[in-house]
Amino acid sequence: MLRFLISILYQEKKKKISKIVIFAQTTTEFMNTINETNFQFPDQKSIYKGKVREVYNINNQLLVMIATDRLSAFDVILPRQIPFKGQILNQIATKMMNETADIVPNWLLANPDENVAVGYLCEPFKVEMVIRGYMSGHAAREYKLGKRVLCGVTMPEGLKENDKFPTPIITPSTKAENGEHDEDISREAILSKGIVSEEDYVVLEDYTRKLFERGTEIAAKRGLILVDTKYEFGKTKDGKIVLIDEIHTPDSSRYFYADGYQERQNKGEAQKQLSKEFVRQWLIENGFQGQDGQQIPEMNDEKIIEISNRYIELYEQITGENFVKASTENVMARIEKNVNAFLAN
Repeated sequence: MLRFLISILYQEKKKKISKIVIFAQTTTEFMNTINETNFQFPDQKSIYKGKVREVYNINNQLLVMIATDRLSAFDVILPRQIPFKGQILNQIATKMMNETADIVPNWLLANPDENVAVGYLCEPFKVEMVIRGYMSGHAAREYKLGKRVLCGVTMPEGLKENDKFPTPIITPSTKAENGEHDEDISREAILSKGIVSEEDYVVLEDYTRKLFERGTEIAAKRGLILVDTKYEFGKTKDGKIVLIDEIHTPDSSRYFYADGYQERQNKGEAQKQLSKEFVRQWLIENGFQGQDGQQIPEMNDEKIIEISNRYIELYEQITGENFVKASTENVMARIEKNVNAFLAN
């Protein structure tokens, strides 16, 4: 039985045309989301459960990363899952890793399932490399508070929200445990505290700039602007630094539509963007920013379907491809079967 949501997504004011899009979500798709996994794969040594991904250590050689449908914002896992979100993030990250492997090595070996990536076991660096081409999101919020230094990097005077920086800036953050908040940190603090050696950090910076430049080129081909993003890196057993986790997904990145960007800036209008920011803004409007004592607003069925469809839109805009939904019947059995088949080879 189909569950319908009629949503007015976009109203073009100049032409006074309203576009009404009808989305359909089956009950099976709606109910069979992936919240938590507890597989026992052959030669499994351990399992790590992050905010949205669960990572299985296989014989201290491989990692099996499962992208769940959990949704996080402000470093808090929200109470309901989003249909197809895990598949979307996994497939975007895979595509982007393949499109950047010639400039930066990555951990990825295979994708045996729509929600699964398998790669080399790595020791993650305890920092996230955030790079910003535009003064948006967290940077804009700090700027509005009068701050002009972010993570030890000086931001120019006279900027307004969503203006382009003269050159992209790297603003790292600490990699927090579940339930904790990532914290801004400067290059100098990372080195002085011994979180990363200077030799390795120089490589992280170089890789971060190369990936952002390539990501900007890829986005431009899709009519998009890569505004900001974050990368995570790890070190393999033989000491090689590689890109891990996700890359250029709507959870880790912010995109603007290139068409009309400058006109909107000149008029002081909000930018049309593709990112998870719409979730953050909805939470902020409902009094939640992850602070102590704040209550997560109710996420009813209509809101869940709206978010799911927004993620599908993000996938299609970022990749330029139609999104093909994986079967959600017996989804856990599907994942287990596909991973076991891969590991047996």
